[in-house]
Amino acid sequence: MTWPEYLSRFHHERAGITETVLRRCVDQRGRTPYDWLGELTPDGGPVLDLACGSAPLWPTLSGHGYLGLDRSAAELAQAASRGAGPLVRADAAALPLAGGTVRLVVCAMALMLVAPLPHVLAEIARVLAPGGRLVAIVPATRPLAARDVPVAAGLLATLGRLPYPSDAPPADPTGVLAQAGLRLERDQAQRFSYRLTSRAEADTLLESLYLPSVSPPRVRAARAYLHTLARIGASVPVPIRRLLAISPT
Repeated sequence: MTWPEYLSRFHHERAGITETVLRRCVDQRGRTPYDWLGELTPDGGPVLDLACGSAPLWPTLSGHGYLGLDRSAAELAQAASRGAGPLVRADAAALPLAGGTVRLVVCAMALMLVAPLPHVLAEIARVLAPGGRLVAIVPATRPLAARDVPVAAGLLATLGRLPYPSDAPPADPTGVLAQAGLRLERDQAQRFSYRLTSRAEADTLLESLYLPSVSPPRVRAARAYLHTLARIGASVPVPIRRLLAISPT
């Protein structure tokens, strides 16, 4: 199964699961990853929520000329059910927008899934108005607290390293953004955590992961491990990276 086929099936069967998990992830100040992303979004629009999923950012951005875009009909149905809109079903690599018409592009936990990434970034740069912003969050490997290390090691032992279609942004995204005509303004990482208090919460966390190449025995081992963590009320670290890029004026 190809990555596009896997992602299409995943989001059809599990629409909204990414938001469910990230809403439970908090940092030491009580912020969710969506709150953290929202801190860099200026007033005014229009705003494009790229790969919007169930539209968790819509409540924050709805008054700023919001447009949600996603490839998944099931995710867009979830978004519509909360009143989000307008919404459009389209590919991030072929945005149905005129050039220079958007002041802000937000992308929550999806840049690592879109491919080819340089082409998608070029599309973002094309639709951004001069001085417009791209604000994105993506998975990270750090920061971790000392207590996180054994928890993360257990997950790594059962599931292995989890790749993504773009497996990006790279360690230094300055170059790939510059190729698209965007200037990296900020590159920050923050530790969030997902507290496990039940087997159901452990199952939801596992089911939110993209595991196209992980064997069923390894998935079962990871589930058993997470159930053990839930019995002791452990927290799973969820480090996240936040990128801010600017379109030239």
